[in-house]
This record gives sequence, C-alpha cells and structure tokens, in this order.
Amino acid sequence: MELLTTNNVWMMICTALVFFMHLGFSLLEIGLTRQKNTINILFKNIFIITIGLLLYCFVGFNLMYPGEFNGFLGFAGFGLDSPLTAEGALDLTYNEGYTYWTDFLFQGMFAATAATIVSGAVAERVKIVPFMIFTVIYVGLVYPIAGSWKWGGGFLDEMGFYDFAGSTLVHSVGGWAAVVAVCLLGPRIGKFKEGKAQAIPGHNIPLATAGVLILWLGWFGFNGGSVLSADPALTSVTLVTTCLAAAAGGVVAMLVSTAMYKNLDLTMFLNGILGGLVGITAGADVVSPTSAIIIGAVAGALIVLAVSFIDNKLKLDDPVGAIAVHLVCGIWGTLAVGIFSTNPEHSFLTQLIGVACYAVFCLVTAFIIIFALKKTMGIRVSEKEELEGLDAHEHGMDAYPDFRLNEH
Repeated sequence: MELLTTNNVWMMICTALVFFMHLGFSLLEIGLTRQKNTINILFKNIFIITIGLLLYCFVGFNLMYPGEFNGFLGFAGFGLDSPLTAEGALDLTYNEGYTYWTDFLFQGMFAATAATIVSGAVAERVKIVPFMIFTVIYVGLVYPIAGSWKWGGGFLDEMGFYDFAGSTLVHSVGGWAAVVAVCLLGPRIGKFKEGKAQAIPGHNIPLATAGVLILWLGWFGFNGGSVLSADPALTSVTLVTTCLAAAAGGVVAMLVSTAMYKNLDLTMFLNGILGGLVGITAGADVVSPTSAIIIGAVAGALIVLAVSFIDNKLKLDDPVGAIAVHLVCGIWGTLAVGIFSTNPEHSFLTQLIGVACYAVFCLVTAFIIIFALKKTMGIRVSEKEELEGLDAHEHGMDAYPDFRLNEH
C-alpha cells in the first residue's frame, strides 16, 4: 500500500506538470503572434483544455483503453466507471502504479495537447467556431482511437511499435492535423510577397521564452509520468535523457540558424529546445544519455531546416513553427527508437510502419473534418477581420487596451 501511495502521488504531481504545460503553450503561441489576436488564442487554449477533459471523461478514455478489443477500434462504454471490489469499495489495486482516477486524469491531460498543436499552426486567421468543432471531434474521437492502437494494447502494440510518451501518439497526431489545416486555410495576409516568405514578428518574445521554459518544466511530468510509477531508476534516467535532449536541441538549432542566417535568432533557439523535447519523448526510457544528446541535436538541426523548407518551398504559413517542432521532430524521435534503443526488440522497420499508419489515419480524418467545415460554414475569417484582429471581431475585447498600437 505504501508503494502504491508513493507511485500515485508521483503520478499526480506529473499530472499537474502536464496541466501546467497548457500555460506554456498559451504563452508561446501569443508571444510568437501579433497582439491583436491575443484573446482569440487564449480563448482557444482554454477551450481545448476544458472541453478536452470533459470529452475524455465521456468517451475518450474508454475509446483509448477499451480492454479486450480487435486491435483497431473498441469502446468500453460512456463515462467513467471505476472498478470496484466485491464489497463495493473502490478497487485500489486497479494497477500497481496508480489508481483508476489518477490514470484517467494523467491521460486526459495528454489528450488536450494534440489539439493545442493545431491551434498554433492556424493562429491569426481561423474562425473560432469551426476550430472549436474540429477540437471536439479530433480530441473526442480521433486522438483516443489512434492512442488505442499502441497504449490501449491495439495492433501496433502487438506488432512491437514503441512510443514511450507520445512523439507520434501525441505530437505527430497533432502535427498531421496541423498540416491539413494550414493547407486548407491558406497563409496570413502579407506572409508571402512575390512568392517569398516574409517574417511576421511575434509581439512578445519574453512571453514566448517563458512559455518554452514552462513547457520544458512540464516535460518532466510528460515523460517522467509516463514511467507510470515512481520507480527511482527508470524515472531518474528518463528525466536525464529528457533534459539533455532539450539542451542539445536548443544549442544545435542556435548554431545551425546562426550559420544559415548570420544572426542569433532566439525563436530558433527556443523551438530547438522544443524539438529536442519532442524528439526524445518516444524513447526517453530506452536510450543512453549520449544517445539522447544525439537525438536532441538532430532534432535541433531539423527544426531550422524544416522551418525554412515549410516556409520557402512548401509555402505553408505556420506562425509558431508547430509543424516543424511536433510533426518533423515527432517522426524523427519515433524512428530514433529503432536506431538508439537499448532494447533489441525495437526495430526501425516497425517504428516506420507505426509512423505511416498514424500519418494515413490522421491526414484522412483531419481532412474530412476540416474540409467539411470549410464547405459548410467556412474556416477563415474575412480580410477585414484578419487585418483588424480577431480579438475585436470574434470577441469584442482587447488584450492590451492601454497599449493599443496601429498594427496592420
């Protein structure tokens, strides 16, 4: 009982840290975008966490962990129904690491993260109601079904696919949807002039920096909690690999961006840290510290190259670099398990199959949802609304009424 209590307390602390990440995402997103859209972005982020938890309670948790099922789709019923003992008391032996309730809350925090990734990619020009509808469907149905394939004991789990804390199951699932959304939405006004990408600077880089440091802190819970117990050996090595990958990602992104652009770009530095964190998430418990540094370093380089490629070659407008961070580094981190894992049963081919399965499922489902919304109610605000800011038009409010700037 004492061990269960220790494990459960650690899991609850990790749950709180992952919850805190939603503040990090919010600050990063508003910091890297313009002030006239601040309330709109904060509104989306608050909506995601609140509706996400309710949806996960009602359908998501039992879709993701259906018990015995065919490996592709299963559902254990609506709502939360905690296992009980024969005497009708709460069954605390549900799992040796934590109670049923802690399990639900920890997994629920992860569910909301996938939609937050999309929020950053479509910032500054998406209509809020269609975005809310997309969030309900994607977090309520798509994410938990995808999650069941591995974490719920589905067909990818049986195949030997490995994703410790969600490089693919959380980050790429959000990243694939972000690609679809950005393609269907189109770039912000002024992003491309004569075919060349133009920088649209964020309005508050100190807030963005605070957001990244909060996210790094939250990752202690994201990866540390994914051990699913307070096992001292596994937990401590997981936190070490997580931290080293973040540091390596930041340093290499800074060096590569400086070499390419001849300036010390803080936003690349920050996204490099996040890229390192996303990259290590799939294998944080099965790689050595040295391997973690290599994984983070490659992720940091990928960030700079991917941001440039997405901007200049694909002509996709991603205001916060969400696709480069969460999708590109998510794929890299998942494949890296097949290269660096200390477990001989992990194979590169199996990891690649897993990545491909999630790519197809998420691209197709995200396209169906967003395309249907585009054709029925429209997903993009008018030119006037975009130029004057979504805060004024969607919310009738101003985030900084005492510091109004003429910003077009």
